[in-house]
Amino acid sequence: METHLSHTTTPENQKTGNLFFDDPLFEDFAVRALSLDGCPLGEVSATISQIVEGDRDGWYEQWAATAVRITALGDASASAGHTVSARDAYLRASSYYRTAYLPLYGSPVDPRLVQAFDKETAVFQKAAALMRPPVEPVEIPYEGTTLPGYFFRVDDSGRPRPTLVCTNGYDSTINEMYVAFAGALPRGYNLLLFDGPGQGRPLIEQDLVFRPDWENVVTPVVEFALTRPEVDPEKVVLLGWSFGGYLAPRAASGEHRLAACLADPGFWDLFEANKAGLSALPRETFDKLPDVDPSVLEPFMEKIRADPKLRWSIIQRNFWVHGVDSLLEFLKVSENYSLKEAAAQIRCPTLLGCSESDPLSWNADRIYDSLTCPRKLVRFMNAEGAGDHCEVRARRLFDQRAFDWLDETLSVS
Repeated sequence: METHLSHTTTPENQKTGNLFFDDPLFEDFAVRALSLDGCPLGEVSATISQIVEGDRDGWYEQWAATAVRITALGDASASAGHTVSARDAYLRASSYYRTAYLPLYGSPVDPRLVQAFDKETAVFQKAAALMRPPVEPVEIPYEGTTLPGYFFRVDDSGRPRPTLVCTNGYDSTINEMYVAFAGALPRGYNLLLFDGPGQGRPLIEQDLVFRPDWENVVTPVVEFALTRPEVDPEKVVLLGWSFGGYLAPRAASGEHRLAACLADPGFWDLFEANKAGLSALPRETFDKLPDVDPSVLEPFMEKIRADPKLRWSIIQRNFWVHGVDSLLEFLKVSENYSLKEAAAQIRCPTLLGCSESDPLSWNADRIYDSLTCPRKLVRFMNAEGAGDHCEVRARRLFDQRAFDWLDETLSVS
């Protein structure tokens, strides 16, 4: 889920032993299924045991096969009236379909990616229909088209509730966001999840790429939320995770109906992050970035192509979601993704996450220092198992700190 050119640095006191793969990309994807999506260790391990290091076709085939098998278990439980078992199986199957296509993420779009994404969505919606209250798939009007979303109600009382609007980053989907933020529901918060340009269906099937002015994406979502009688109009909150840690504060700088904003992690400036990964350039050339001859970037492109993790995150994913074809284009477009001017325009109380080993957190302090609204910076450490990107191995700790702060900020009891 990294977004820029630099690798994560690992502190000396953090153990680096992998759980499943030597390949860092496969390892990240596997841990994501196990930790973030909450899939059982046995099912994850059984699938991984059939996969050869670096074999992307084999990766897709084995995870898709597991998804098919678990979906069938869900269907059998549903037919027998075992709703809870069916729902649980469908959620796991949805995660396995998503895990299957992650190595394929990129342009030109692999047909298998589209097929697995459609199945991920379909089986998640089978689970959603069995939740109580049932989850409502929604289509949010946006610039002549619609953005996909899900609306989760706390209960059927019809009582207006505080509502958490969640925005993704680079490579997640609204289906995965449910797993990450479902902890808000028992705390009394409705959830409105959506995918915007450059994310999920808008990217994969609508060819919509990222835009830096995320306030123009979030405003239609807020307007949609305010049409719902279950939503307390004074307590609409925006939460962004991964690169959403830039998108959410940027949106809050222009959408002032928000009661609070949370960024996990706070992400300051995409161009500065990318530029830091090019520090080996001669000083005169470095200072001119991005106004340089493309040829001076070719040695870095060779390194990116040779590194599976960087090749996937930069060439496959980032070029695709930003609608660019070269490193120079990516650097130029990244100049637009900055909170330097926007941070001071945020009026609502804002919480920033900052995880010790998360490369996106590297300048969260600069956002904090630039805010003029009520603010809090929450640090997550390796020693407590929460120092990685988006606290992927310790989401409950994020829930505790973020939602306790939100309860106090909104005076929710």
